Amino acid sequence: MSEEVTKEQAAGNDTSIKNADTSAANQESKKAPAGADTVSGARSGRSPRGGARRNFGGKKPFRKGSRFRSERPKPEFEQKIINISRVTRVVKGGRRLSFRVDMAIGDKKGRVGLGSGKATDTSLAIQKAFAQARKNLIKVRTTKTHSLEHAVEAKVTAARVELMPNKGRGLVAGSTMRTMLQLAGITDVTGRIHSRSKNKLNNAKATIEALRTFSMPLPKVTEAPKRNDRRGGRGGRFNKDRGGRRAPSNR
Repeated sequence: MSEEVTKEQAAGNDTSIKNADTSAANQESKKAPAGADTVSGARSGRSPRGGARRNFGGKKPFRKGSRFRSERPKPEFEQKIINISRVTRVVKGGRRLSFRVDMAIGDKKGRVGLGSGKATDTSLAIQKAFAQARKNLIKVRTTKTHSLEHAVEAKVTAARVELMPNKGRGLVAGSTMRTMLQLAGITDVTGRIHSRSKNKLNNAKATIEALRTFSMPLPKVTEAPKRNDRRGGRGGRFNKDRGGRRAPSNR
């Protein structure tokens, strides 16, 4: 009986110690401030809701390509598509569709050109039109106020236009004529279309012919020459002076 009594006394002592510890912990939690848990969570590197806390040291997170983005260089010429039309060609097997693009380019410093390209794809037609317009560039001689020296008229097929300088009135023109004059950098000019033609390409061609009166000599744009000294071809090691025989090697 003595052993059972001692065991019951020891168990009672343990339960009393545990109850004392829990009551002390509750009193400390009541005394602690409201933001104590968040502070301890911040010190431990975890958010109060759980999970890792993202801290960038007060700086914005680095985004790829945001700071070291390279600026694109400005193009030499500004492009303006005048007209896009769908062309149908009748062949033996049926019809073949293609696109024709009429484009005007200019640097707003006196140079302006007009070209058209045709292809089955619109992007390829635009490239062809730009290449042709680059070959057909003209340099326009203007006054100090970026105007024309005198009035001029031009006629292409059914399109007939007239350009007249005005004093400080700005650019007074419409349709494709305004586009061509803007790309050439010409201001203080009044333009009129005297014909009833609605063909944008012919009106643009007539404007170019009128501006050609004030054109200056401009070097033509040529394509890069092709290489003829490729291996395996007629150039290089192949000697034509020996009757088509190969030149002996120096080995």
